[in-house]
Amino acid sequence: MPTLNLILGDQQNQNHPWFKKTDKNQTYALYETYSEATYTRHHVQKVCAFYLSMQAFAAALRAAGHQVIYRTLDETRELQLETITDNLLYDARELGADTIRYQLPDEYRLDESLKRLSENFEGVVEAVDTHHFLSERNYLTDLFAGKKTYLMETFYRKMRKRHNVMMEANGEDPLTGKWNYDHDNRGSLPKNITFPEAASFPKDATAIVEMLKRNGIETIGRIKDNVLSYPTTRTECLEALTDFVRNRLPLFGTYQDAMTVRHPLLYHANLSFAMNVKMISPQEVIDAAVAEWQSRQEEIEINQVEGFVRQILGWREYMRGVYWAKMPQFAVSNDLDHQAKLPEWFWTGGTKMNCLSHAVNQSLDLAYAHHIQRLMITGNFALILGVHPDEVDAWYLGVYIDAIEWVEITNTRGMSQRADGGLIATKPYCSSANYVNKMSDYCKGCHYNYKEKVSEKACPFNSLYWDFLDRHREKFGNNFRMAFMYKTWDRKDGEEKAAILERADWVKAHADEL
Repeated sequence: MPTLNLILGDQQNQNHPWFKKTDKNQTYALYETYSEATYTRHHVQKVCAFYLSMQAFAAALRAAGHQVIYRTLDETRELQLETITDNLLYDARELGADTIRYQLPDEYRLDESLKRLSENFEGVVEAVDTHHFLSERNYLTDLFAGKKTYLMETFYRKMRKRHNVMMEANGEDPLTGKWNYDHDNRGSLPKNITFPEAASFPKDATAIVEMLKRNGIETIGRIKDNVLSYPTTRTECLEALTDFVRNRLPLFGTYQDAMTVRHPLLYHANLSFAMNVKMISPQEVIDAAVAEWQSRQEEIEINQVEGFVRQILGWREYMRGVYWAKMPQFAVSNDLDHQAKLPEWFWTGGTKMNCLSHAVNQSLDLAYAHHIQRLMITGNFALILGVHPDEVDAWYLGVYIDAIEWVEITNTRGMSQRADGGLIATKPYCSSANYVNKMSDYCKGCHYNYKEKVSEKACPFNSLYWDFLDRHREKFGNNFRMAFMYKTWDRKDGEEKAAILERADWVKAHADEL
């Protein structure tokens, strides 16, 4: 009897065991659906990248001899099949399939939806692994059983040992004797530094843009001339990986926290979309980076590759573990009871704050910003402004091409907005304009003065930062990592404190006008 196999848009793994041989009784199905296009307002480039890569993946399966059903958004709308399960059940009946198989979804809402398939399907429903991640869903839960906080460094070291990545022959000690080179990865950019241009994969997305409009799909962001430049095939993704390790890995670690108006990518990889839809695996990415370092150790220092490996083997896997350990409660956490709205200019880029104008407009133009822009510019501002985590989640989930809930919400609601009660981070990631000026060139030529706190031209980050500390003293006053800043606040006289808090009140009341 026929078996219908679902492939979600983020499950484009050509090396999955399903595809090792062809079988006339196995049919693979991919769907462009209204529900997936509208569960949040996505960046137009995000939807285009998903659809183009899904279409290419279906074509590759057909070329390899597999039987494939691919239904476009036009087709699913015409058939009034709004959801993935609507399509699955329809095709199972059409095929006379007695079995539906699916790979475990990475989003809680889809996981719950597919678990209910058997309520409307009389045959067998089977779930299998995606064969992508380097840890199981429950690995982190088991590792930190009974703990109030989940220390990423502990998880990272376990993963290094488990997968024998950059380890001595004994399998217990890290190469060079050090696990972590984070202190070497906070460099600010020299004035005369140059940035290598990354490989680009331009393709016309006009047909998809028009299809979205035709079906009333509201998107955010911009796509210049309807050209998408992201890799959307496995071959292109492997080329992008090679380009990164050869040309940007040599300085990745040192400048991974730096920000500039001069170049959007700096030395970052921008491979997260490729990995998150599983066109390439984290193991492939790690292996390529480590191999490049091993072959060019005179050119590439260990902090460059260790910092990159930590992001993939440590942070990425860690965030997935947190997601499955804490959903669905994580999605409604708001430990700081923040209630403010996200300023309107997050959707337009129209702010006089140079750092936020650059980070937001880059996000709208490219569906991309690197992790420090997300954490210490847009995220930091939303945190100290007191924006409700739901508002922040909706923006991050929509605007970035790599944003799938398992990785977005843990970074946003957990690390960035500290809504999780401190599960992920031991301190809130907040700062004044001093940090922005130190790590970027954003403050030069800005309408606001990064040195001032209370004048009309004072950078809003400054008063909001002190206001955040003041109003959340009960939460953070005894945090040893914040003791210095509270001592600094306490040394200010009453008049100065009052002026700063008054300026912060004005900023919060006029956030849309900044």
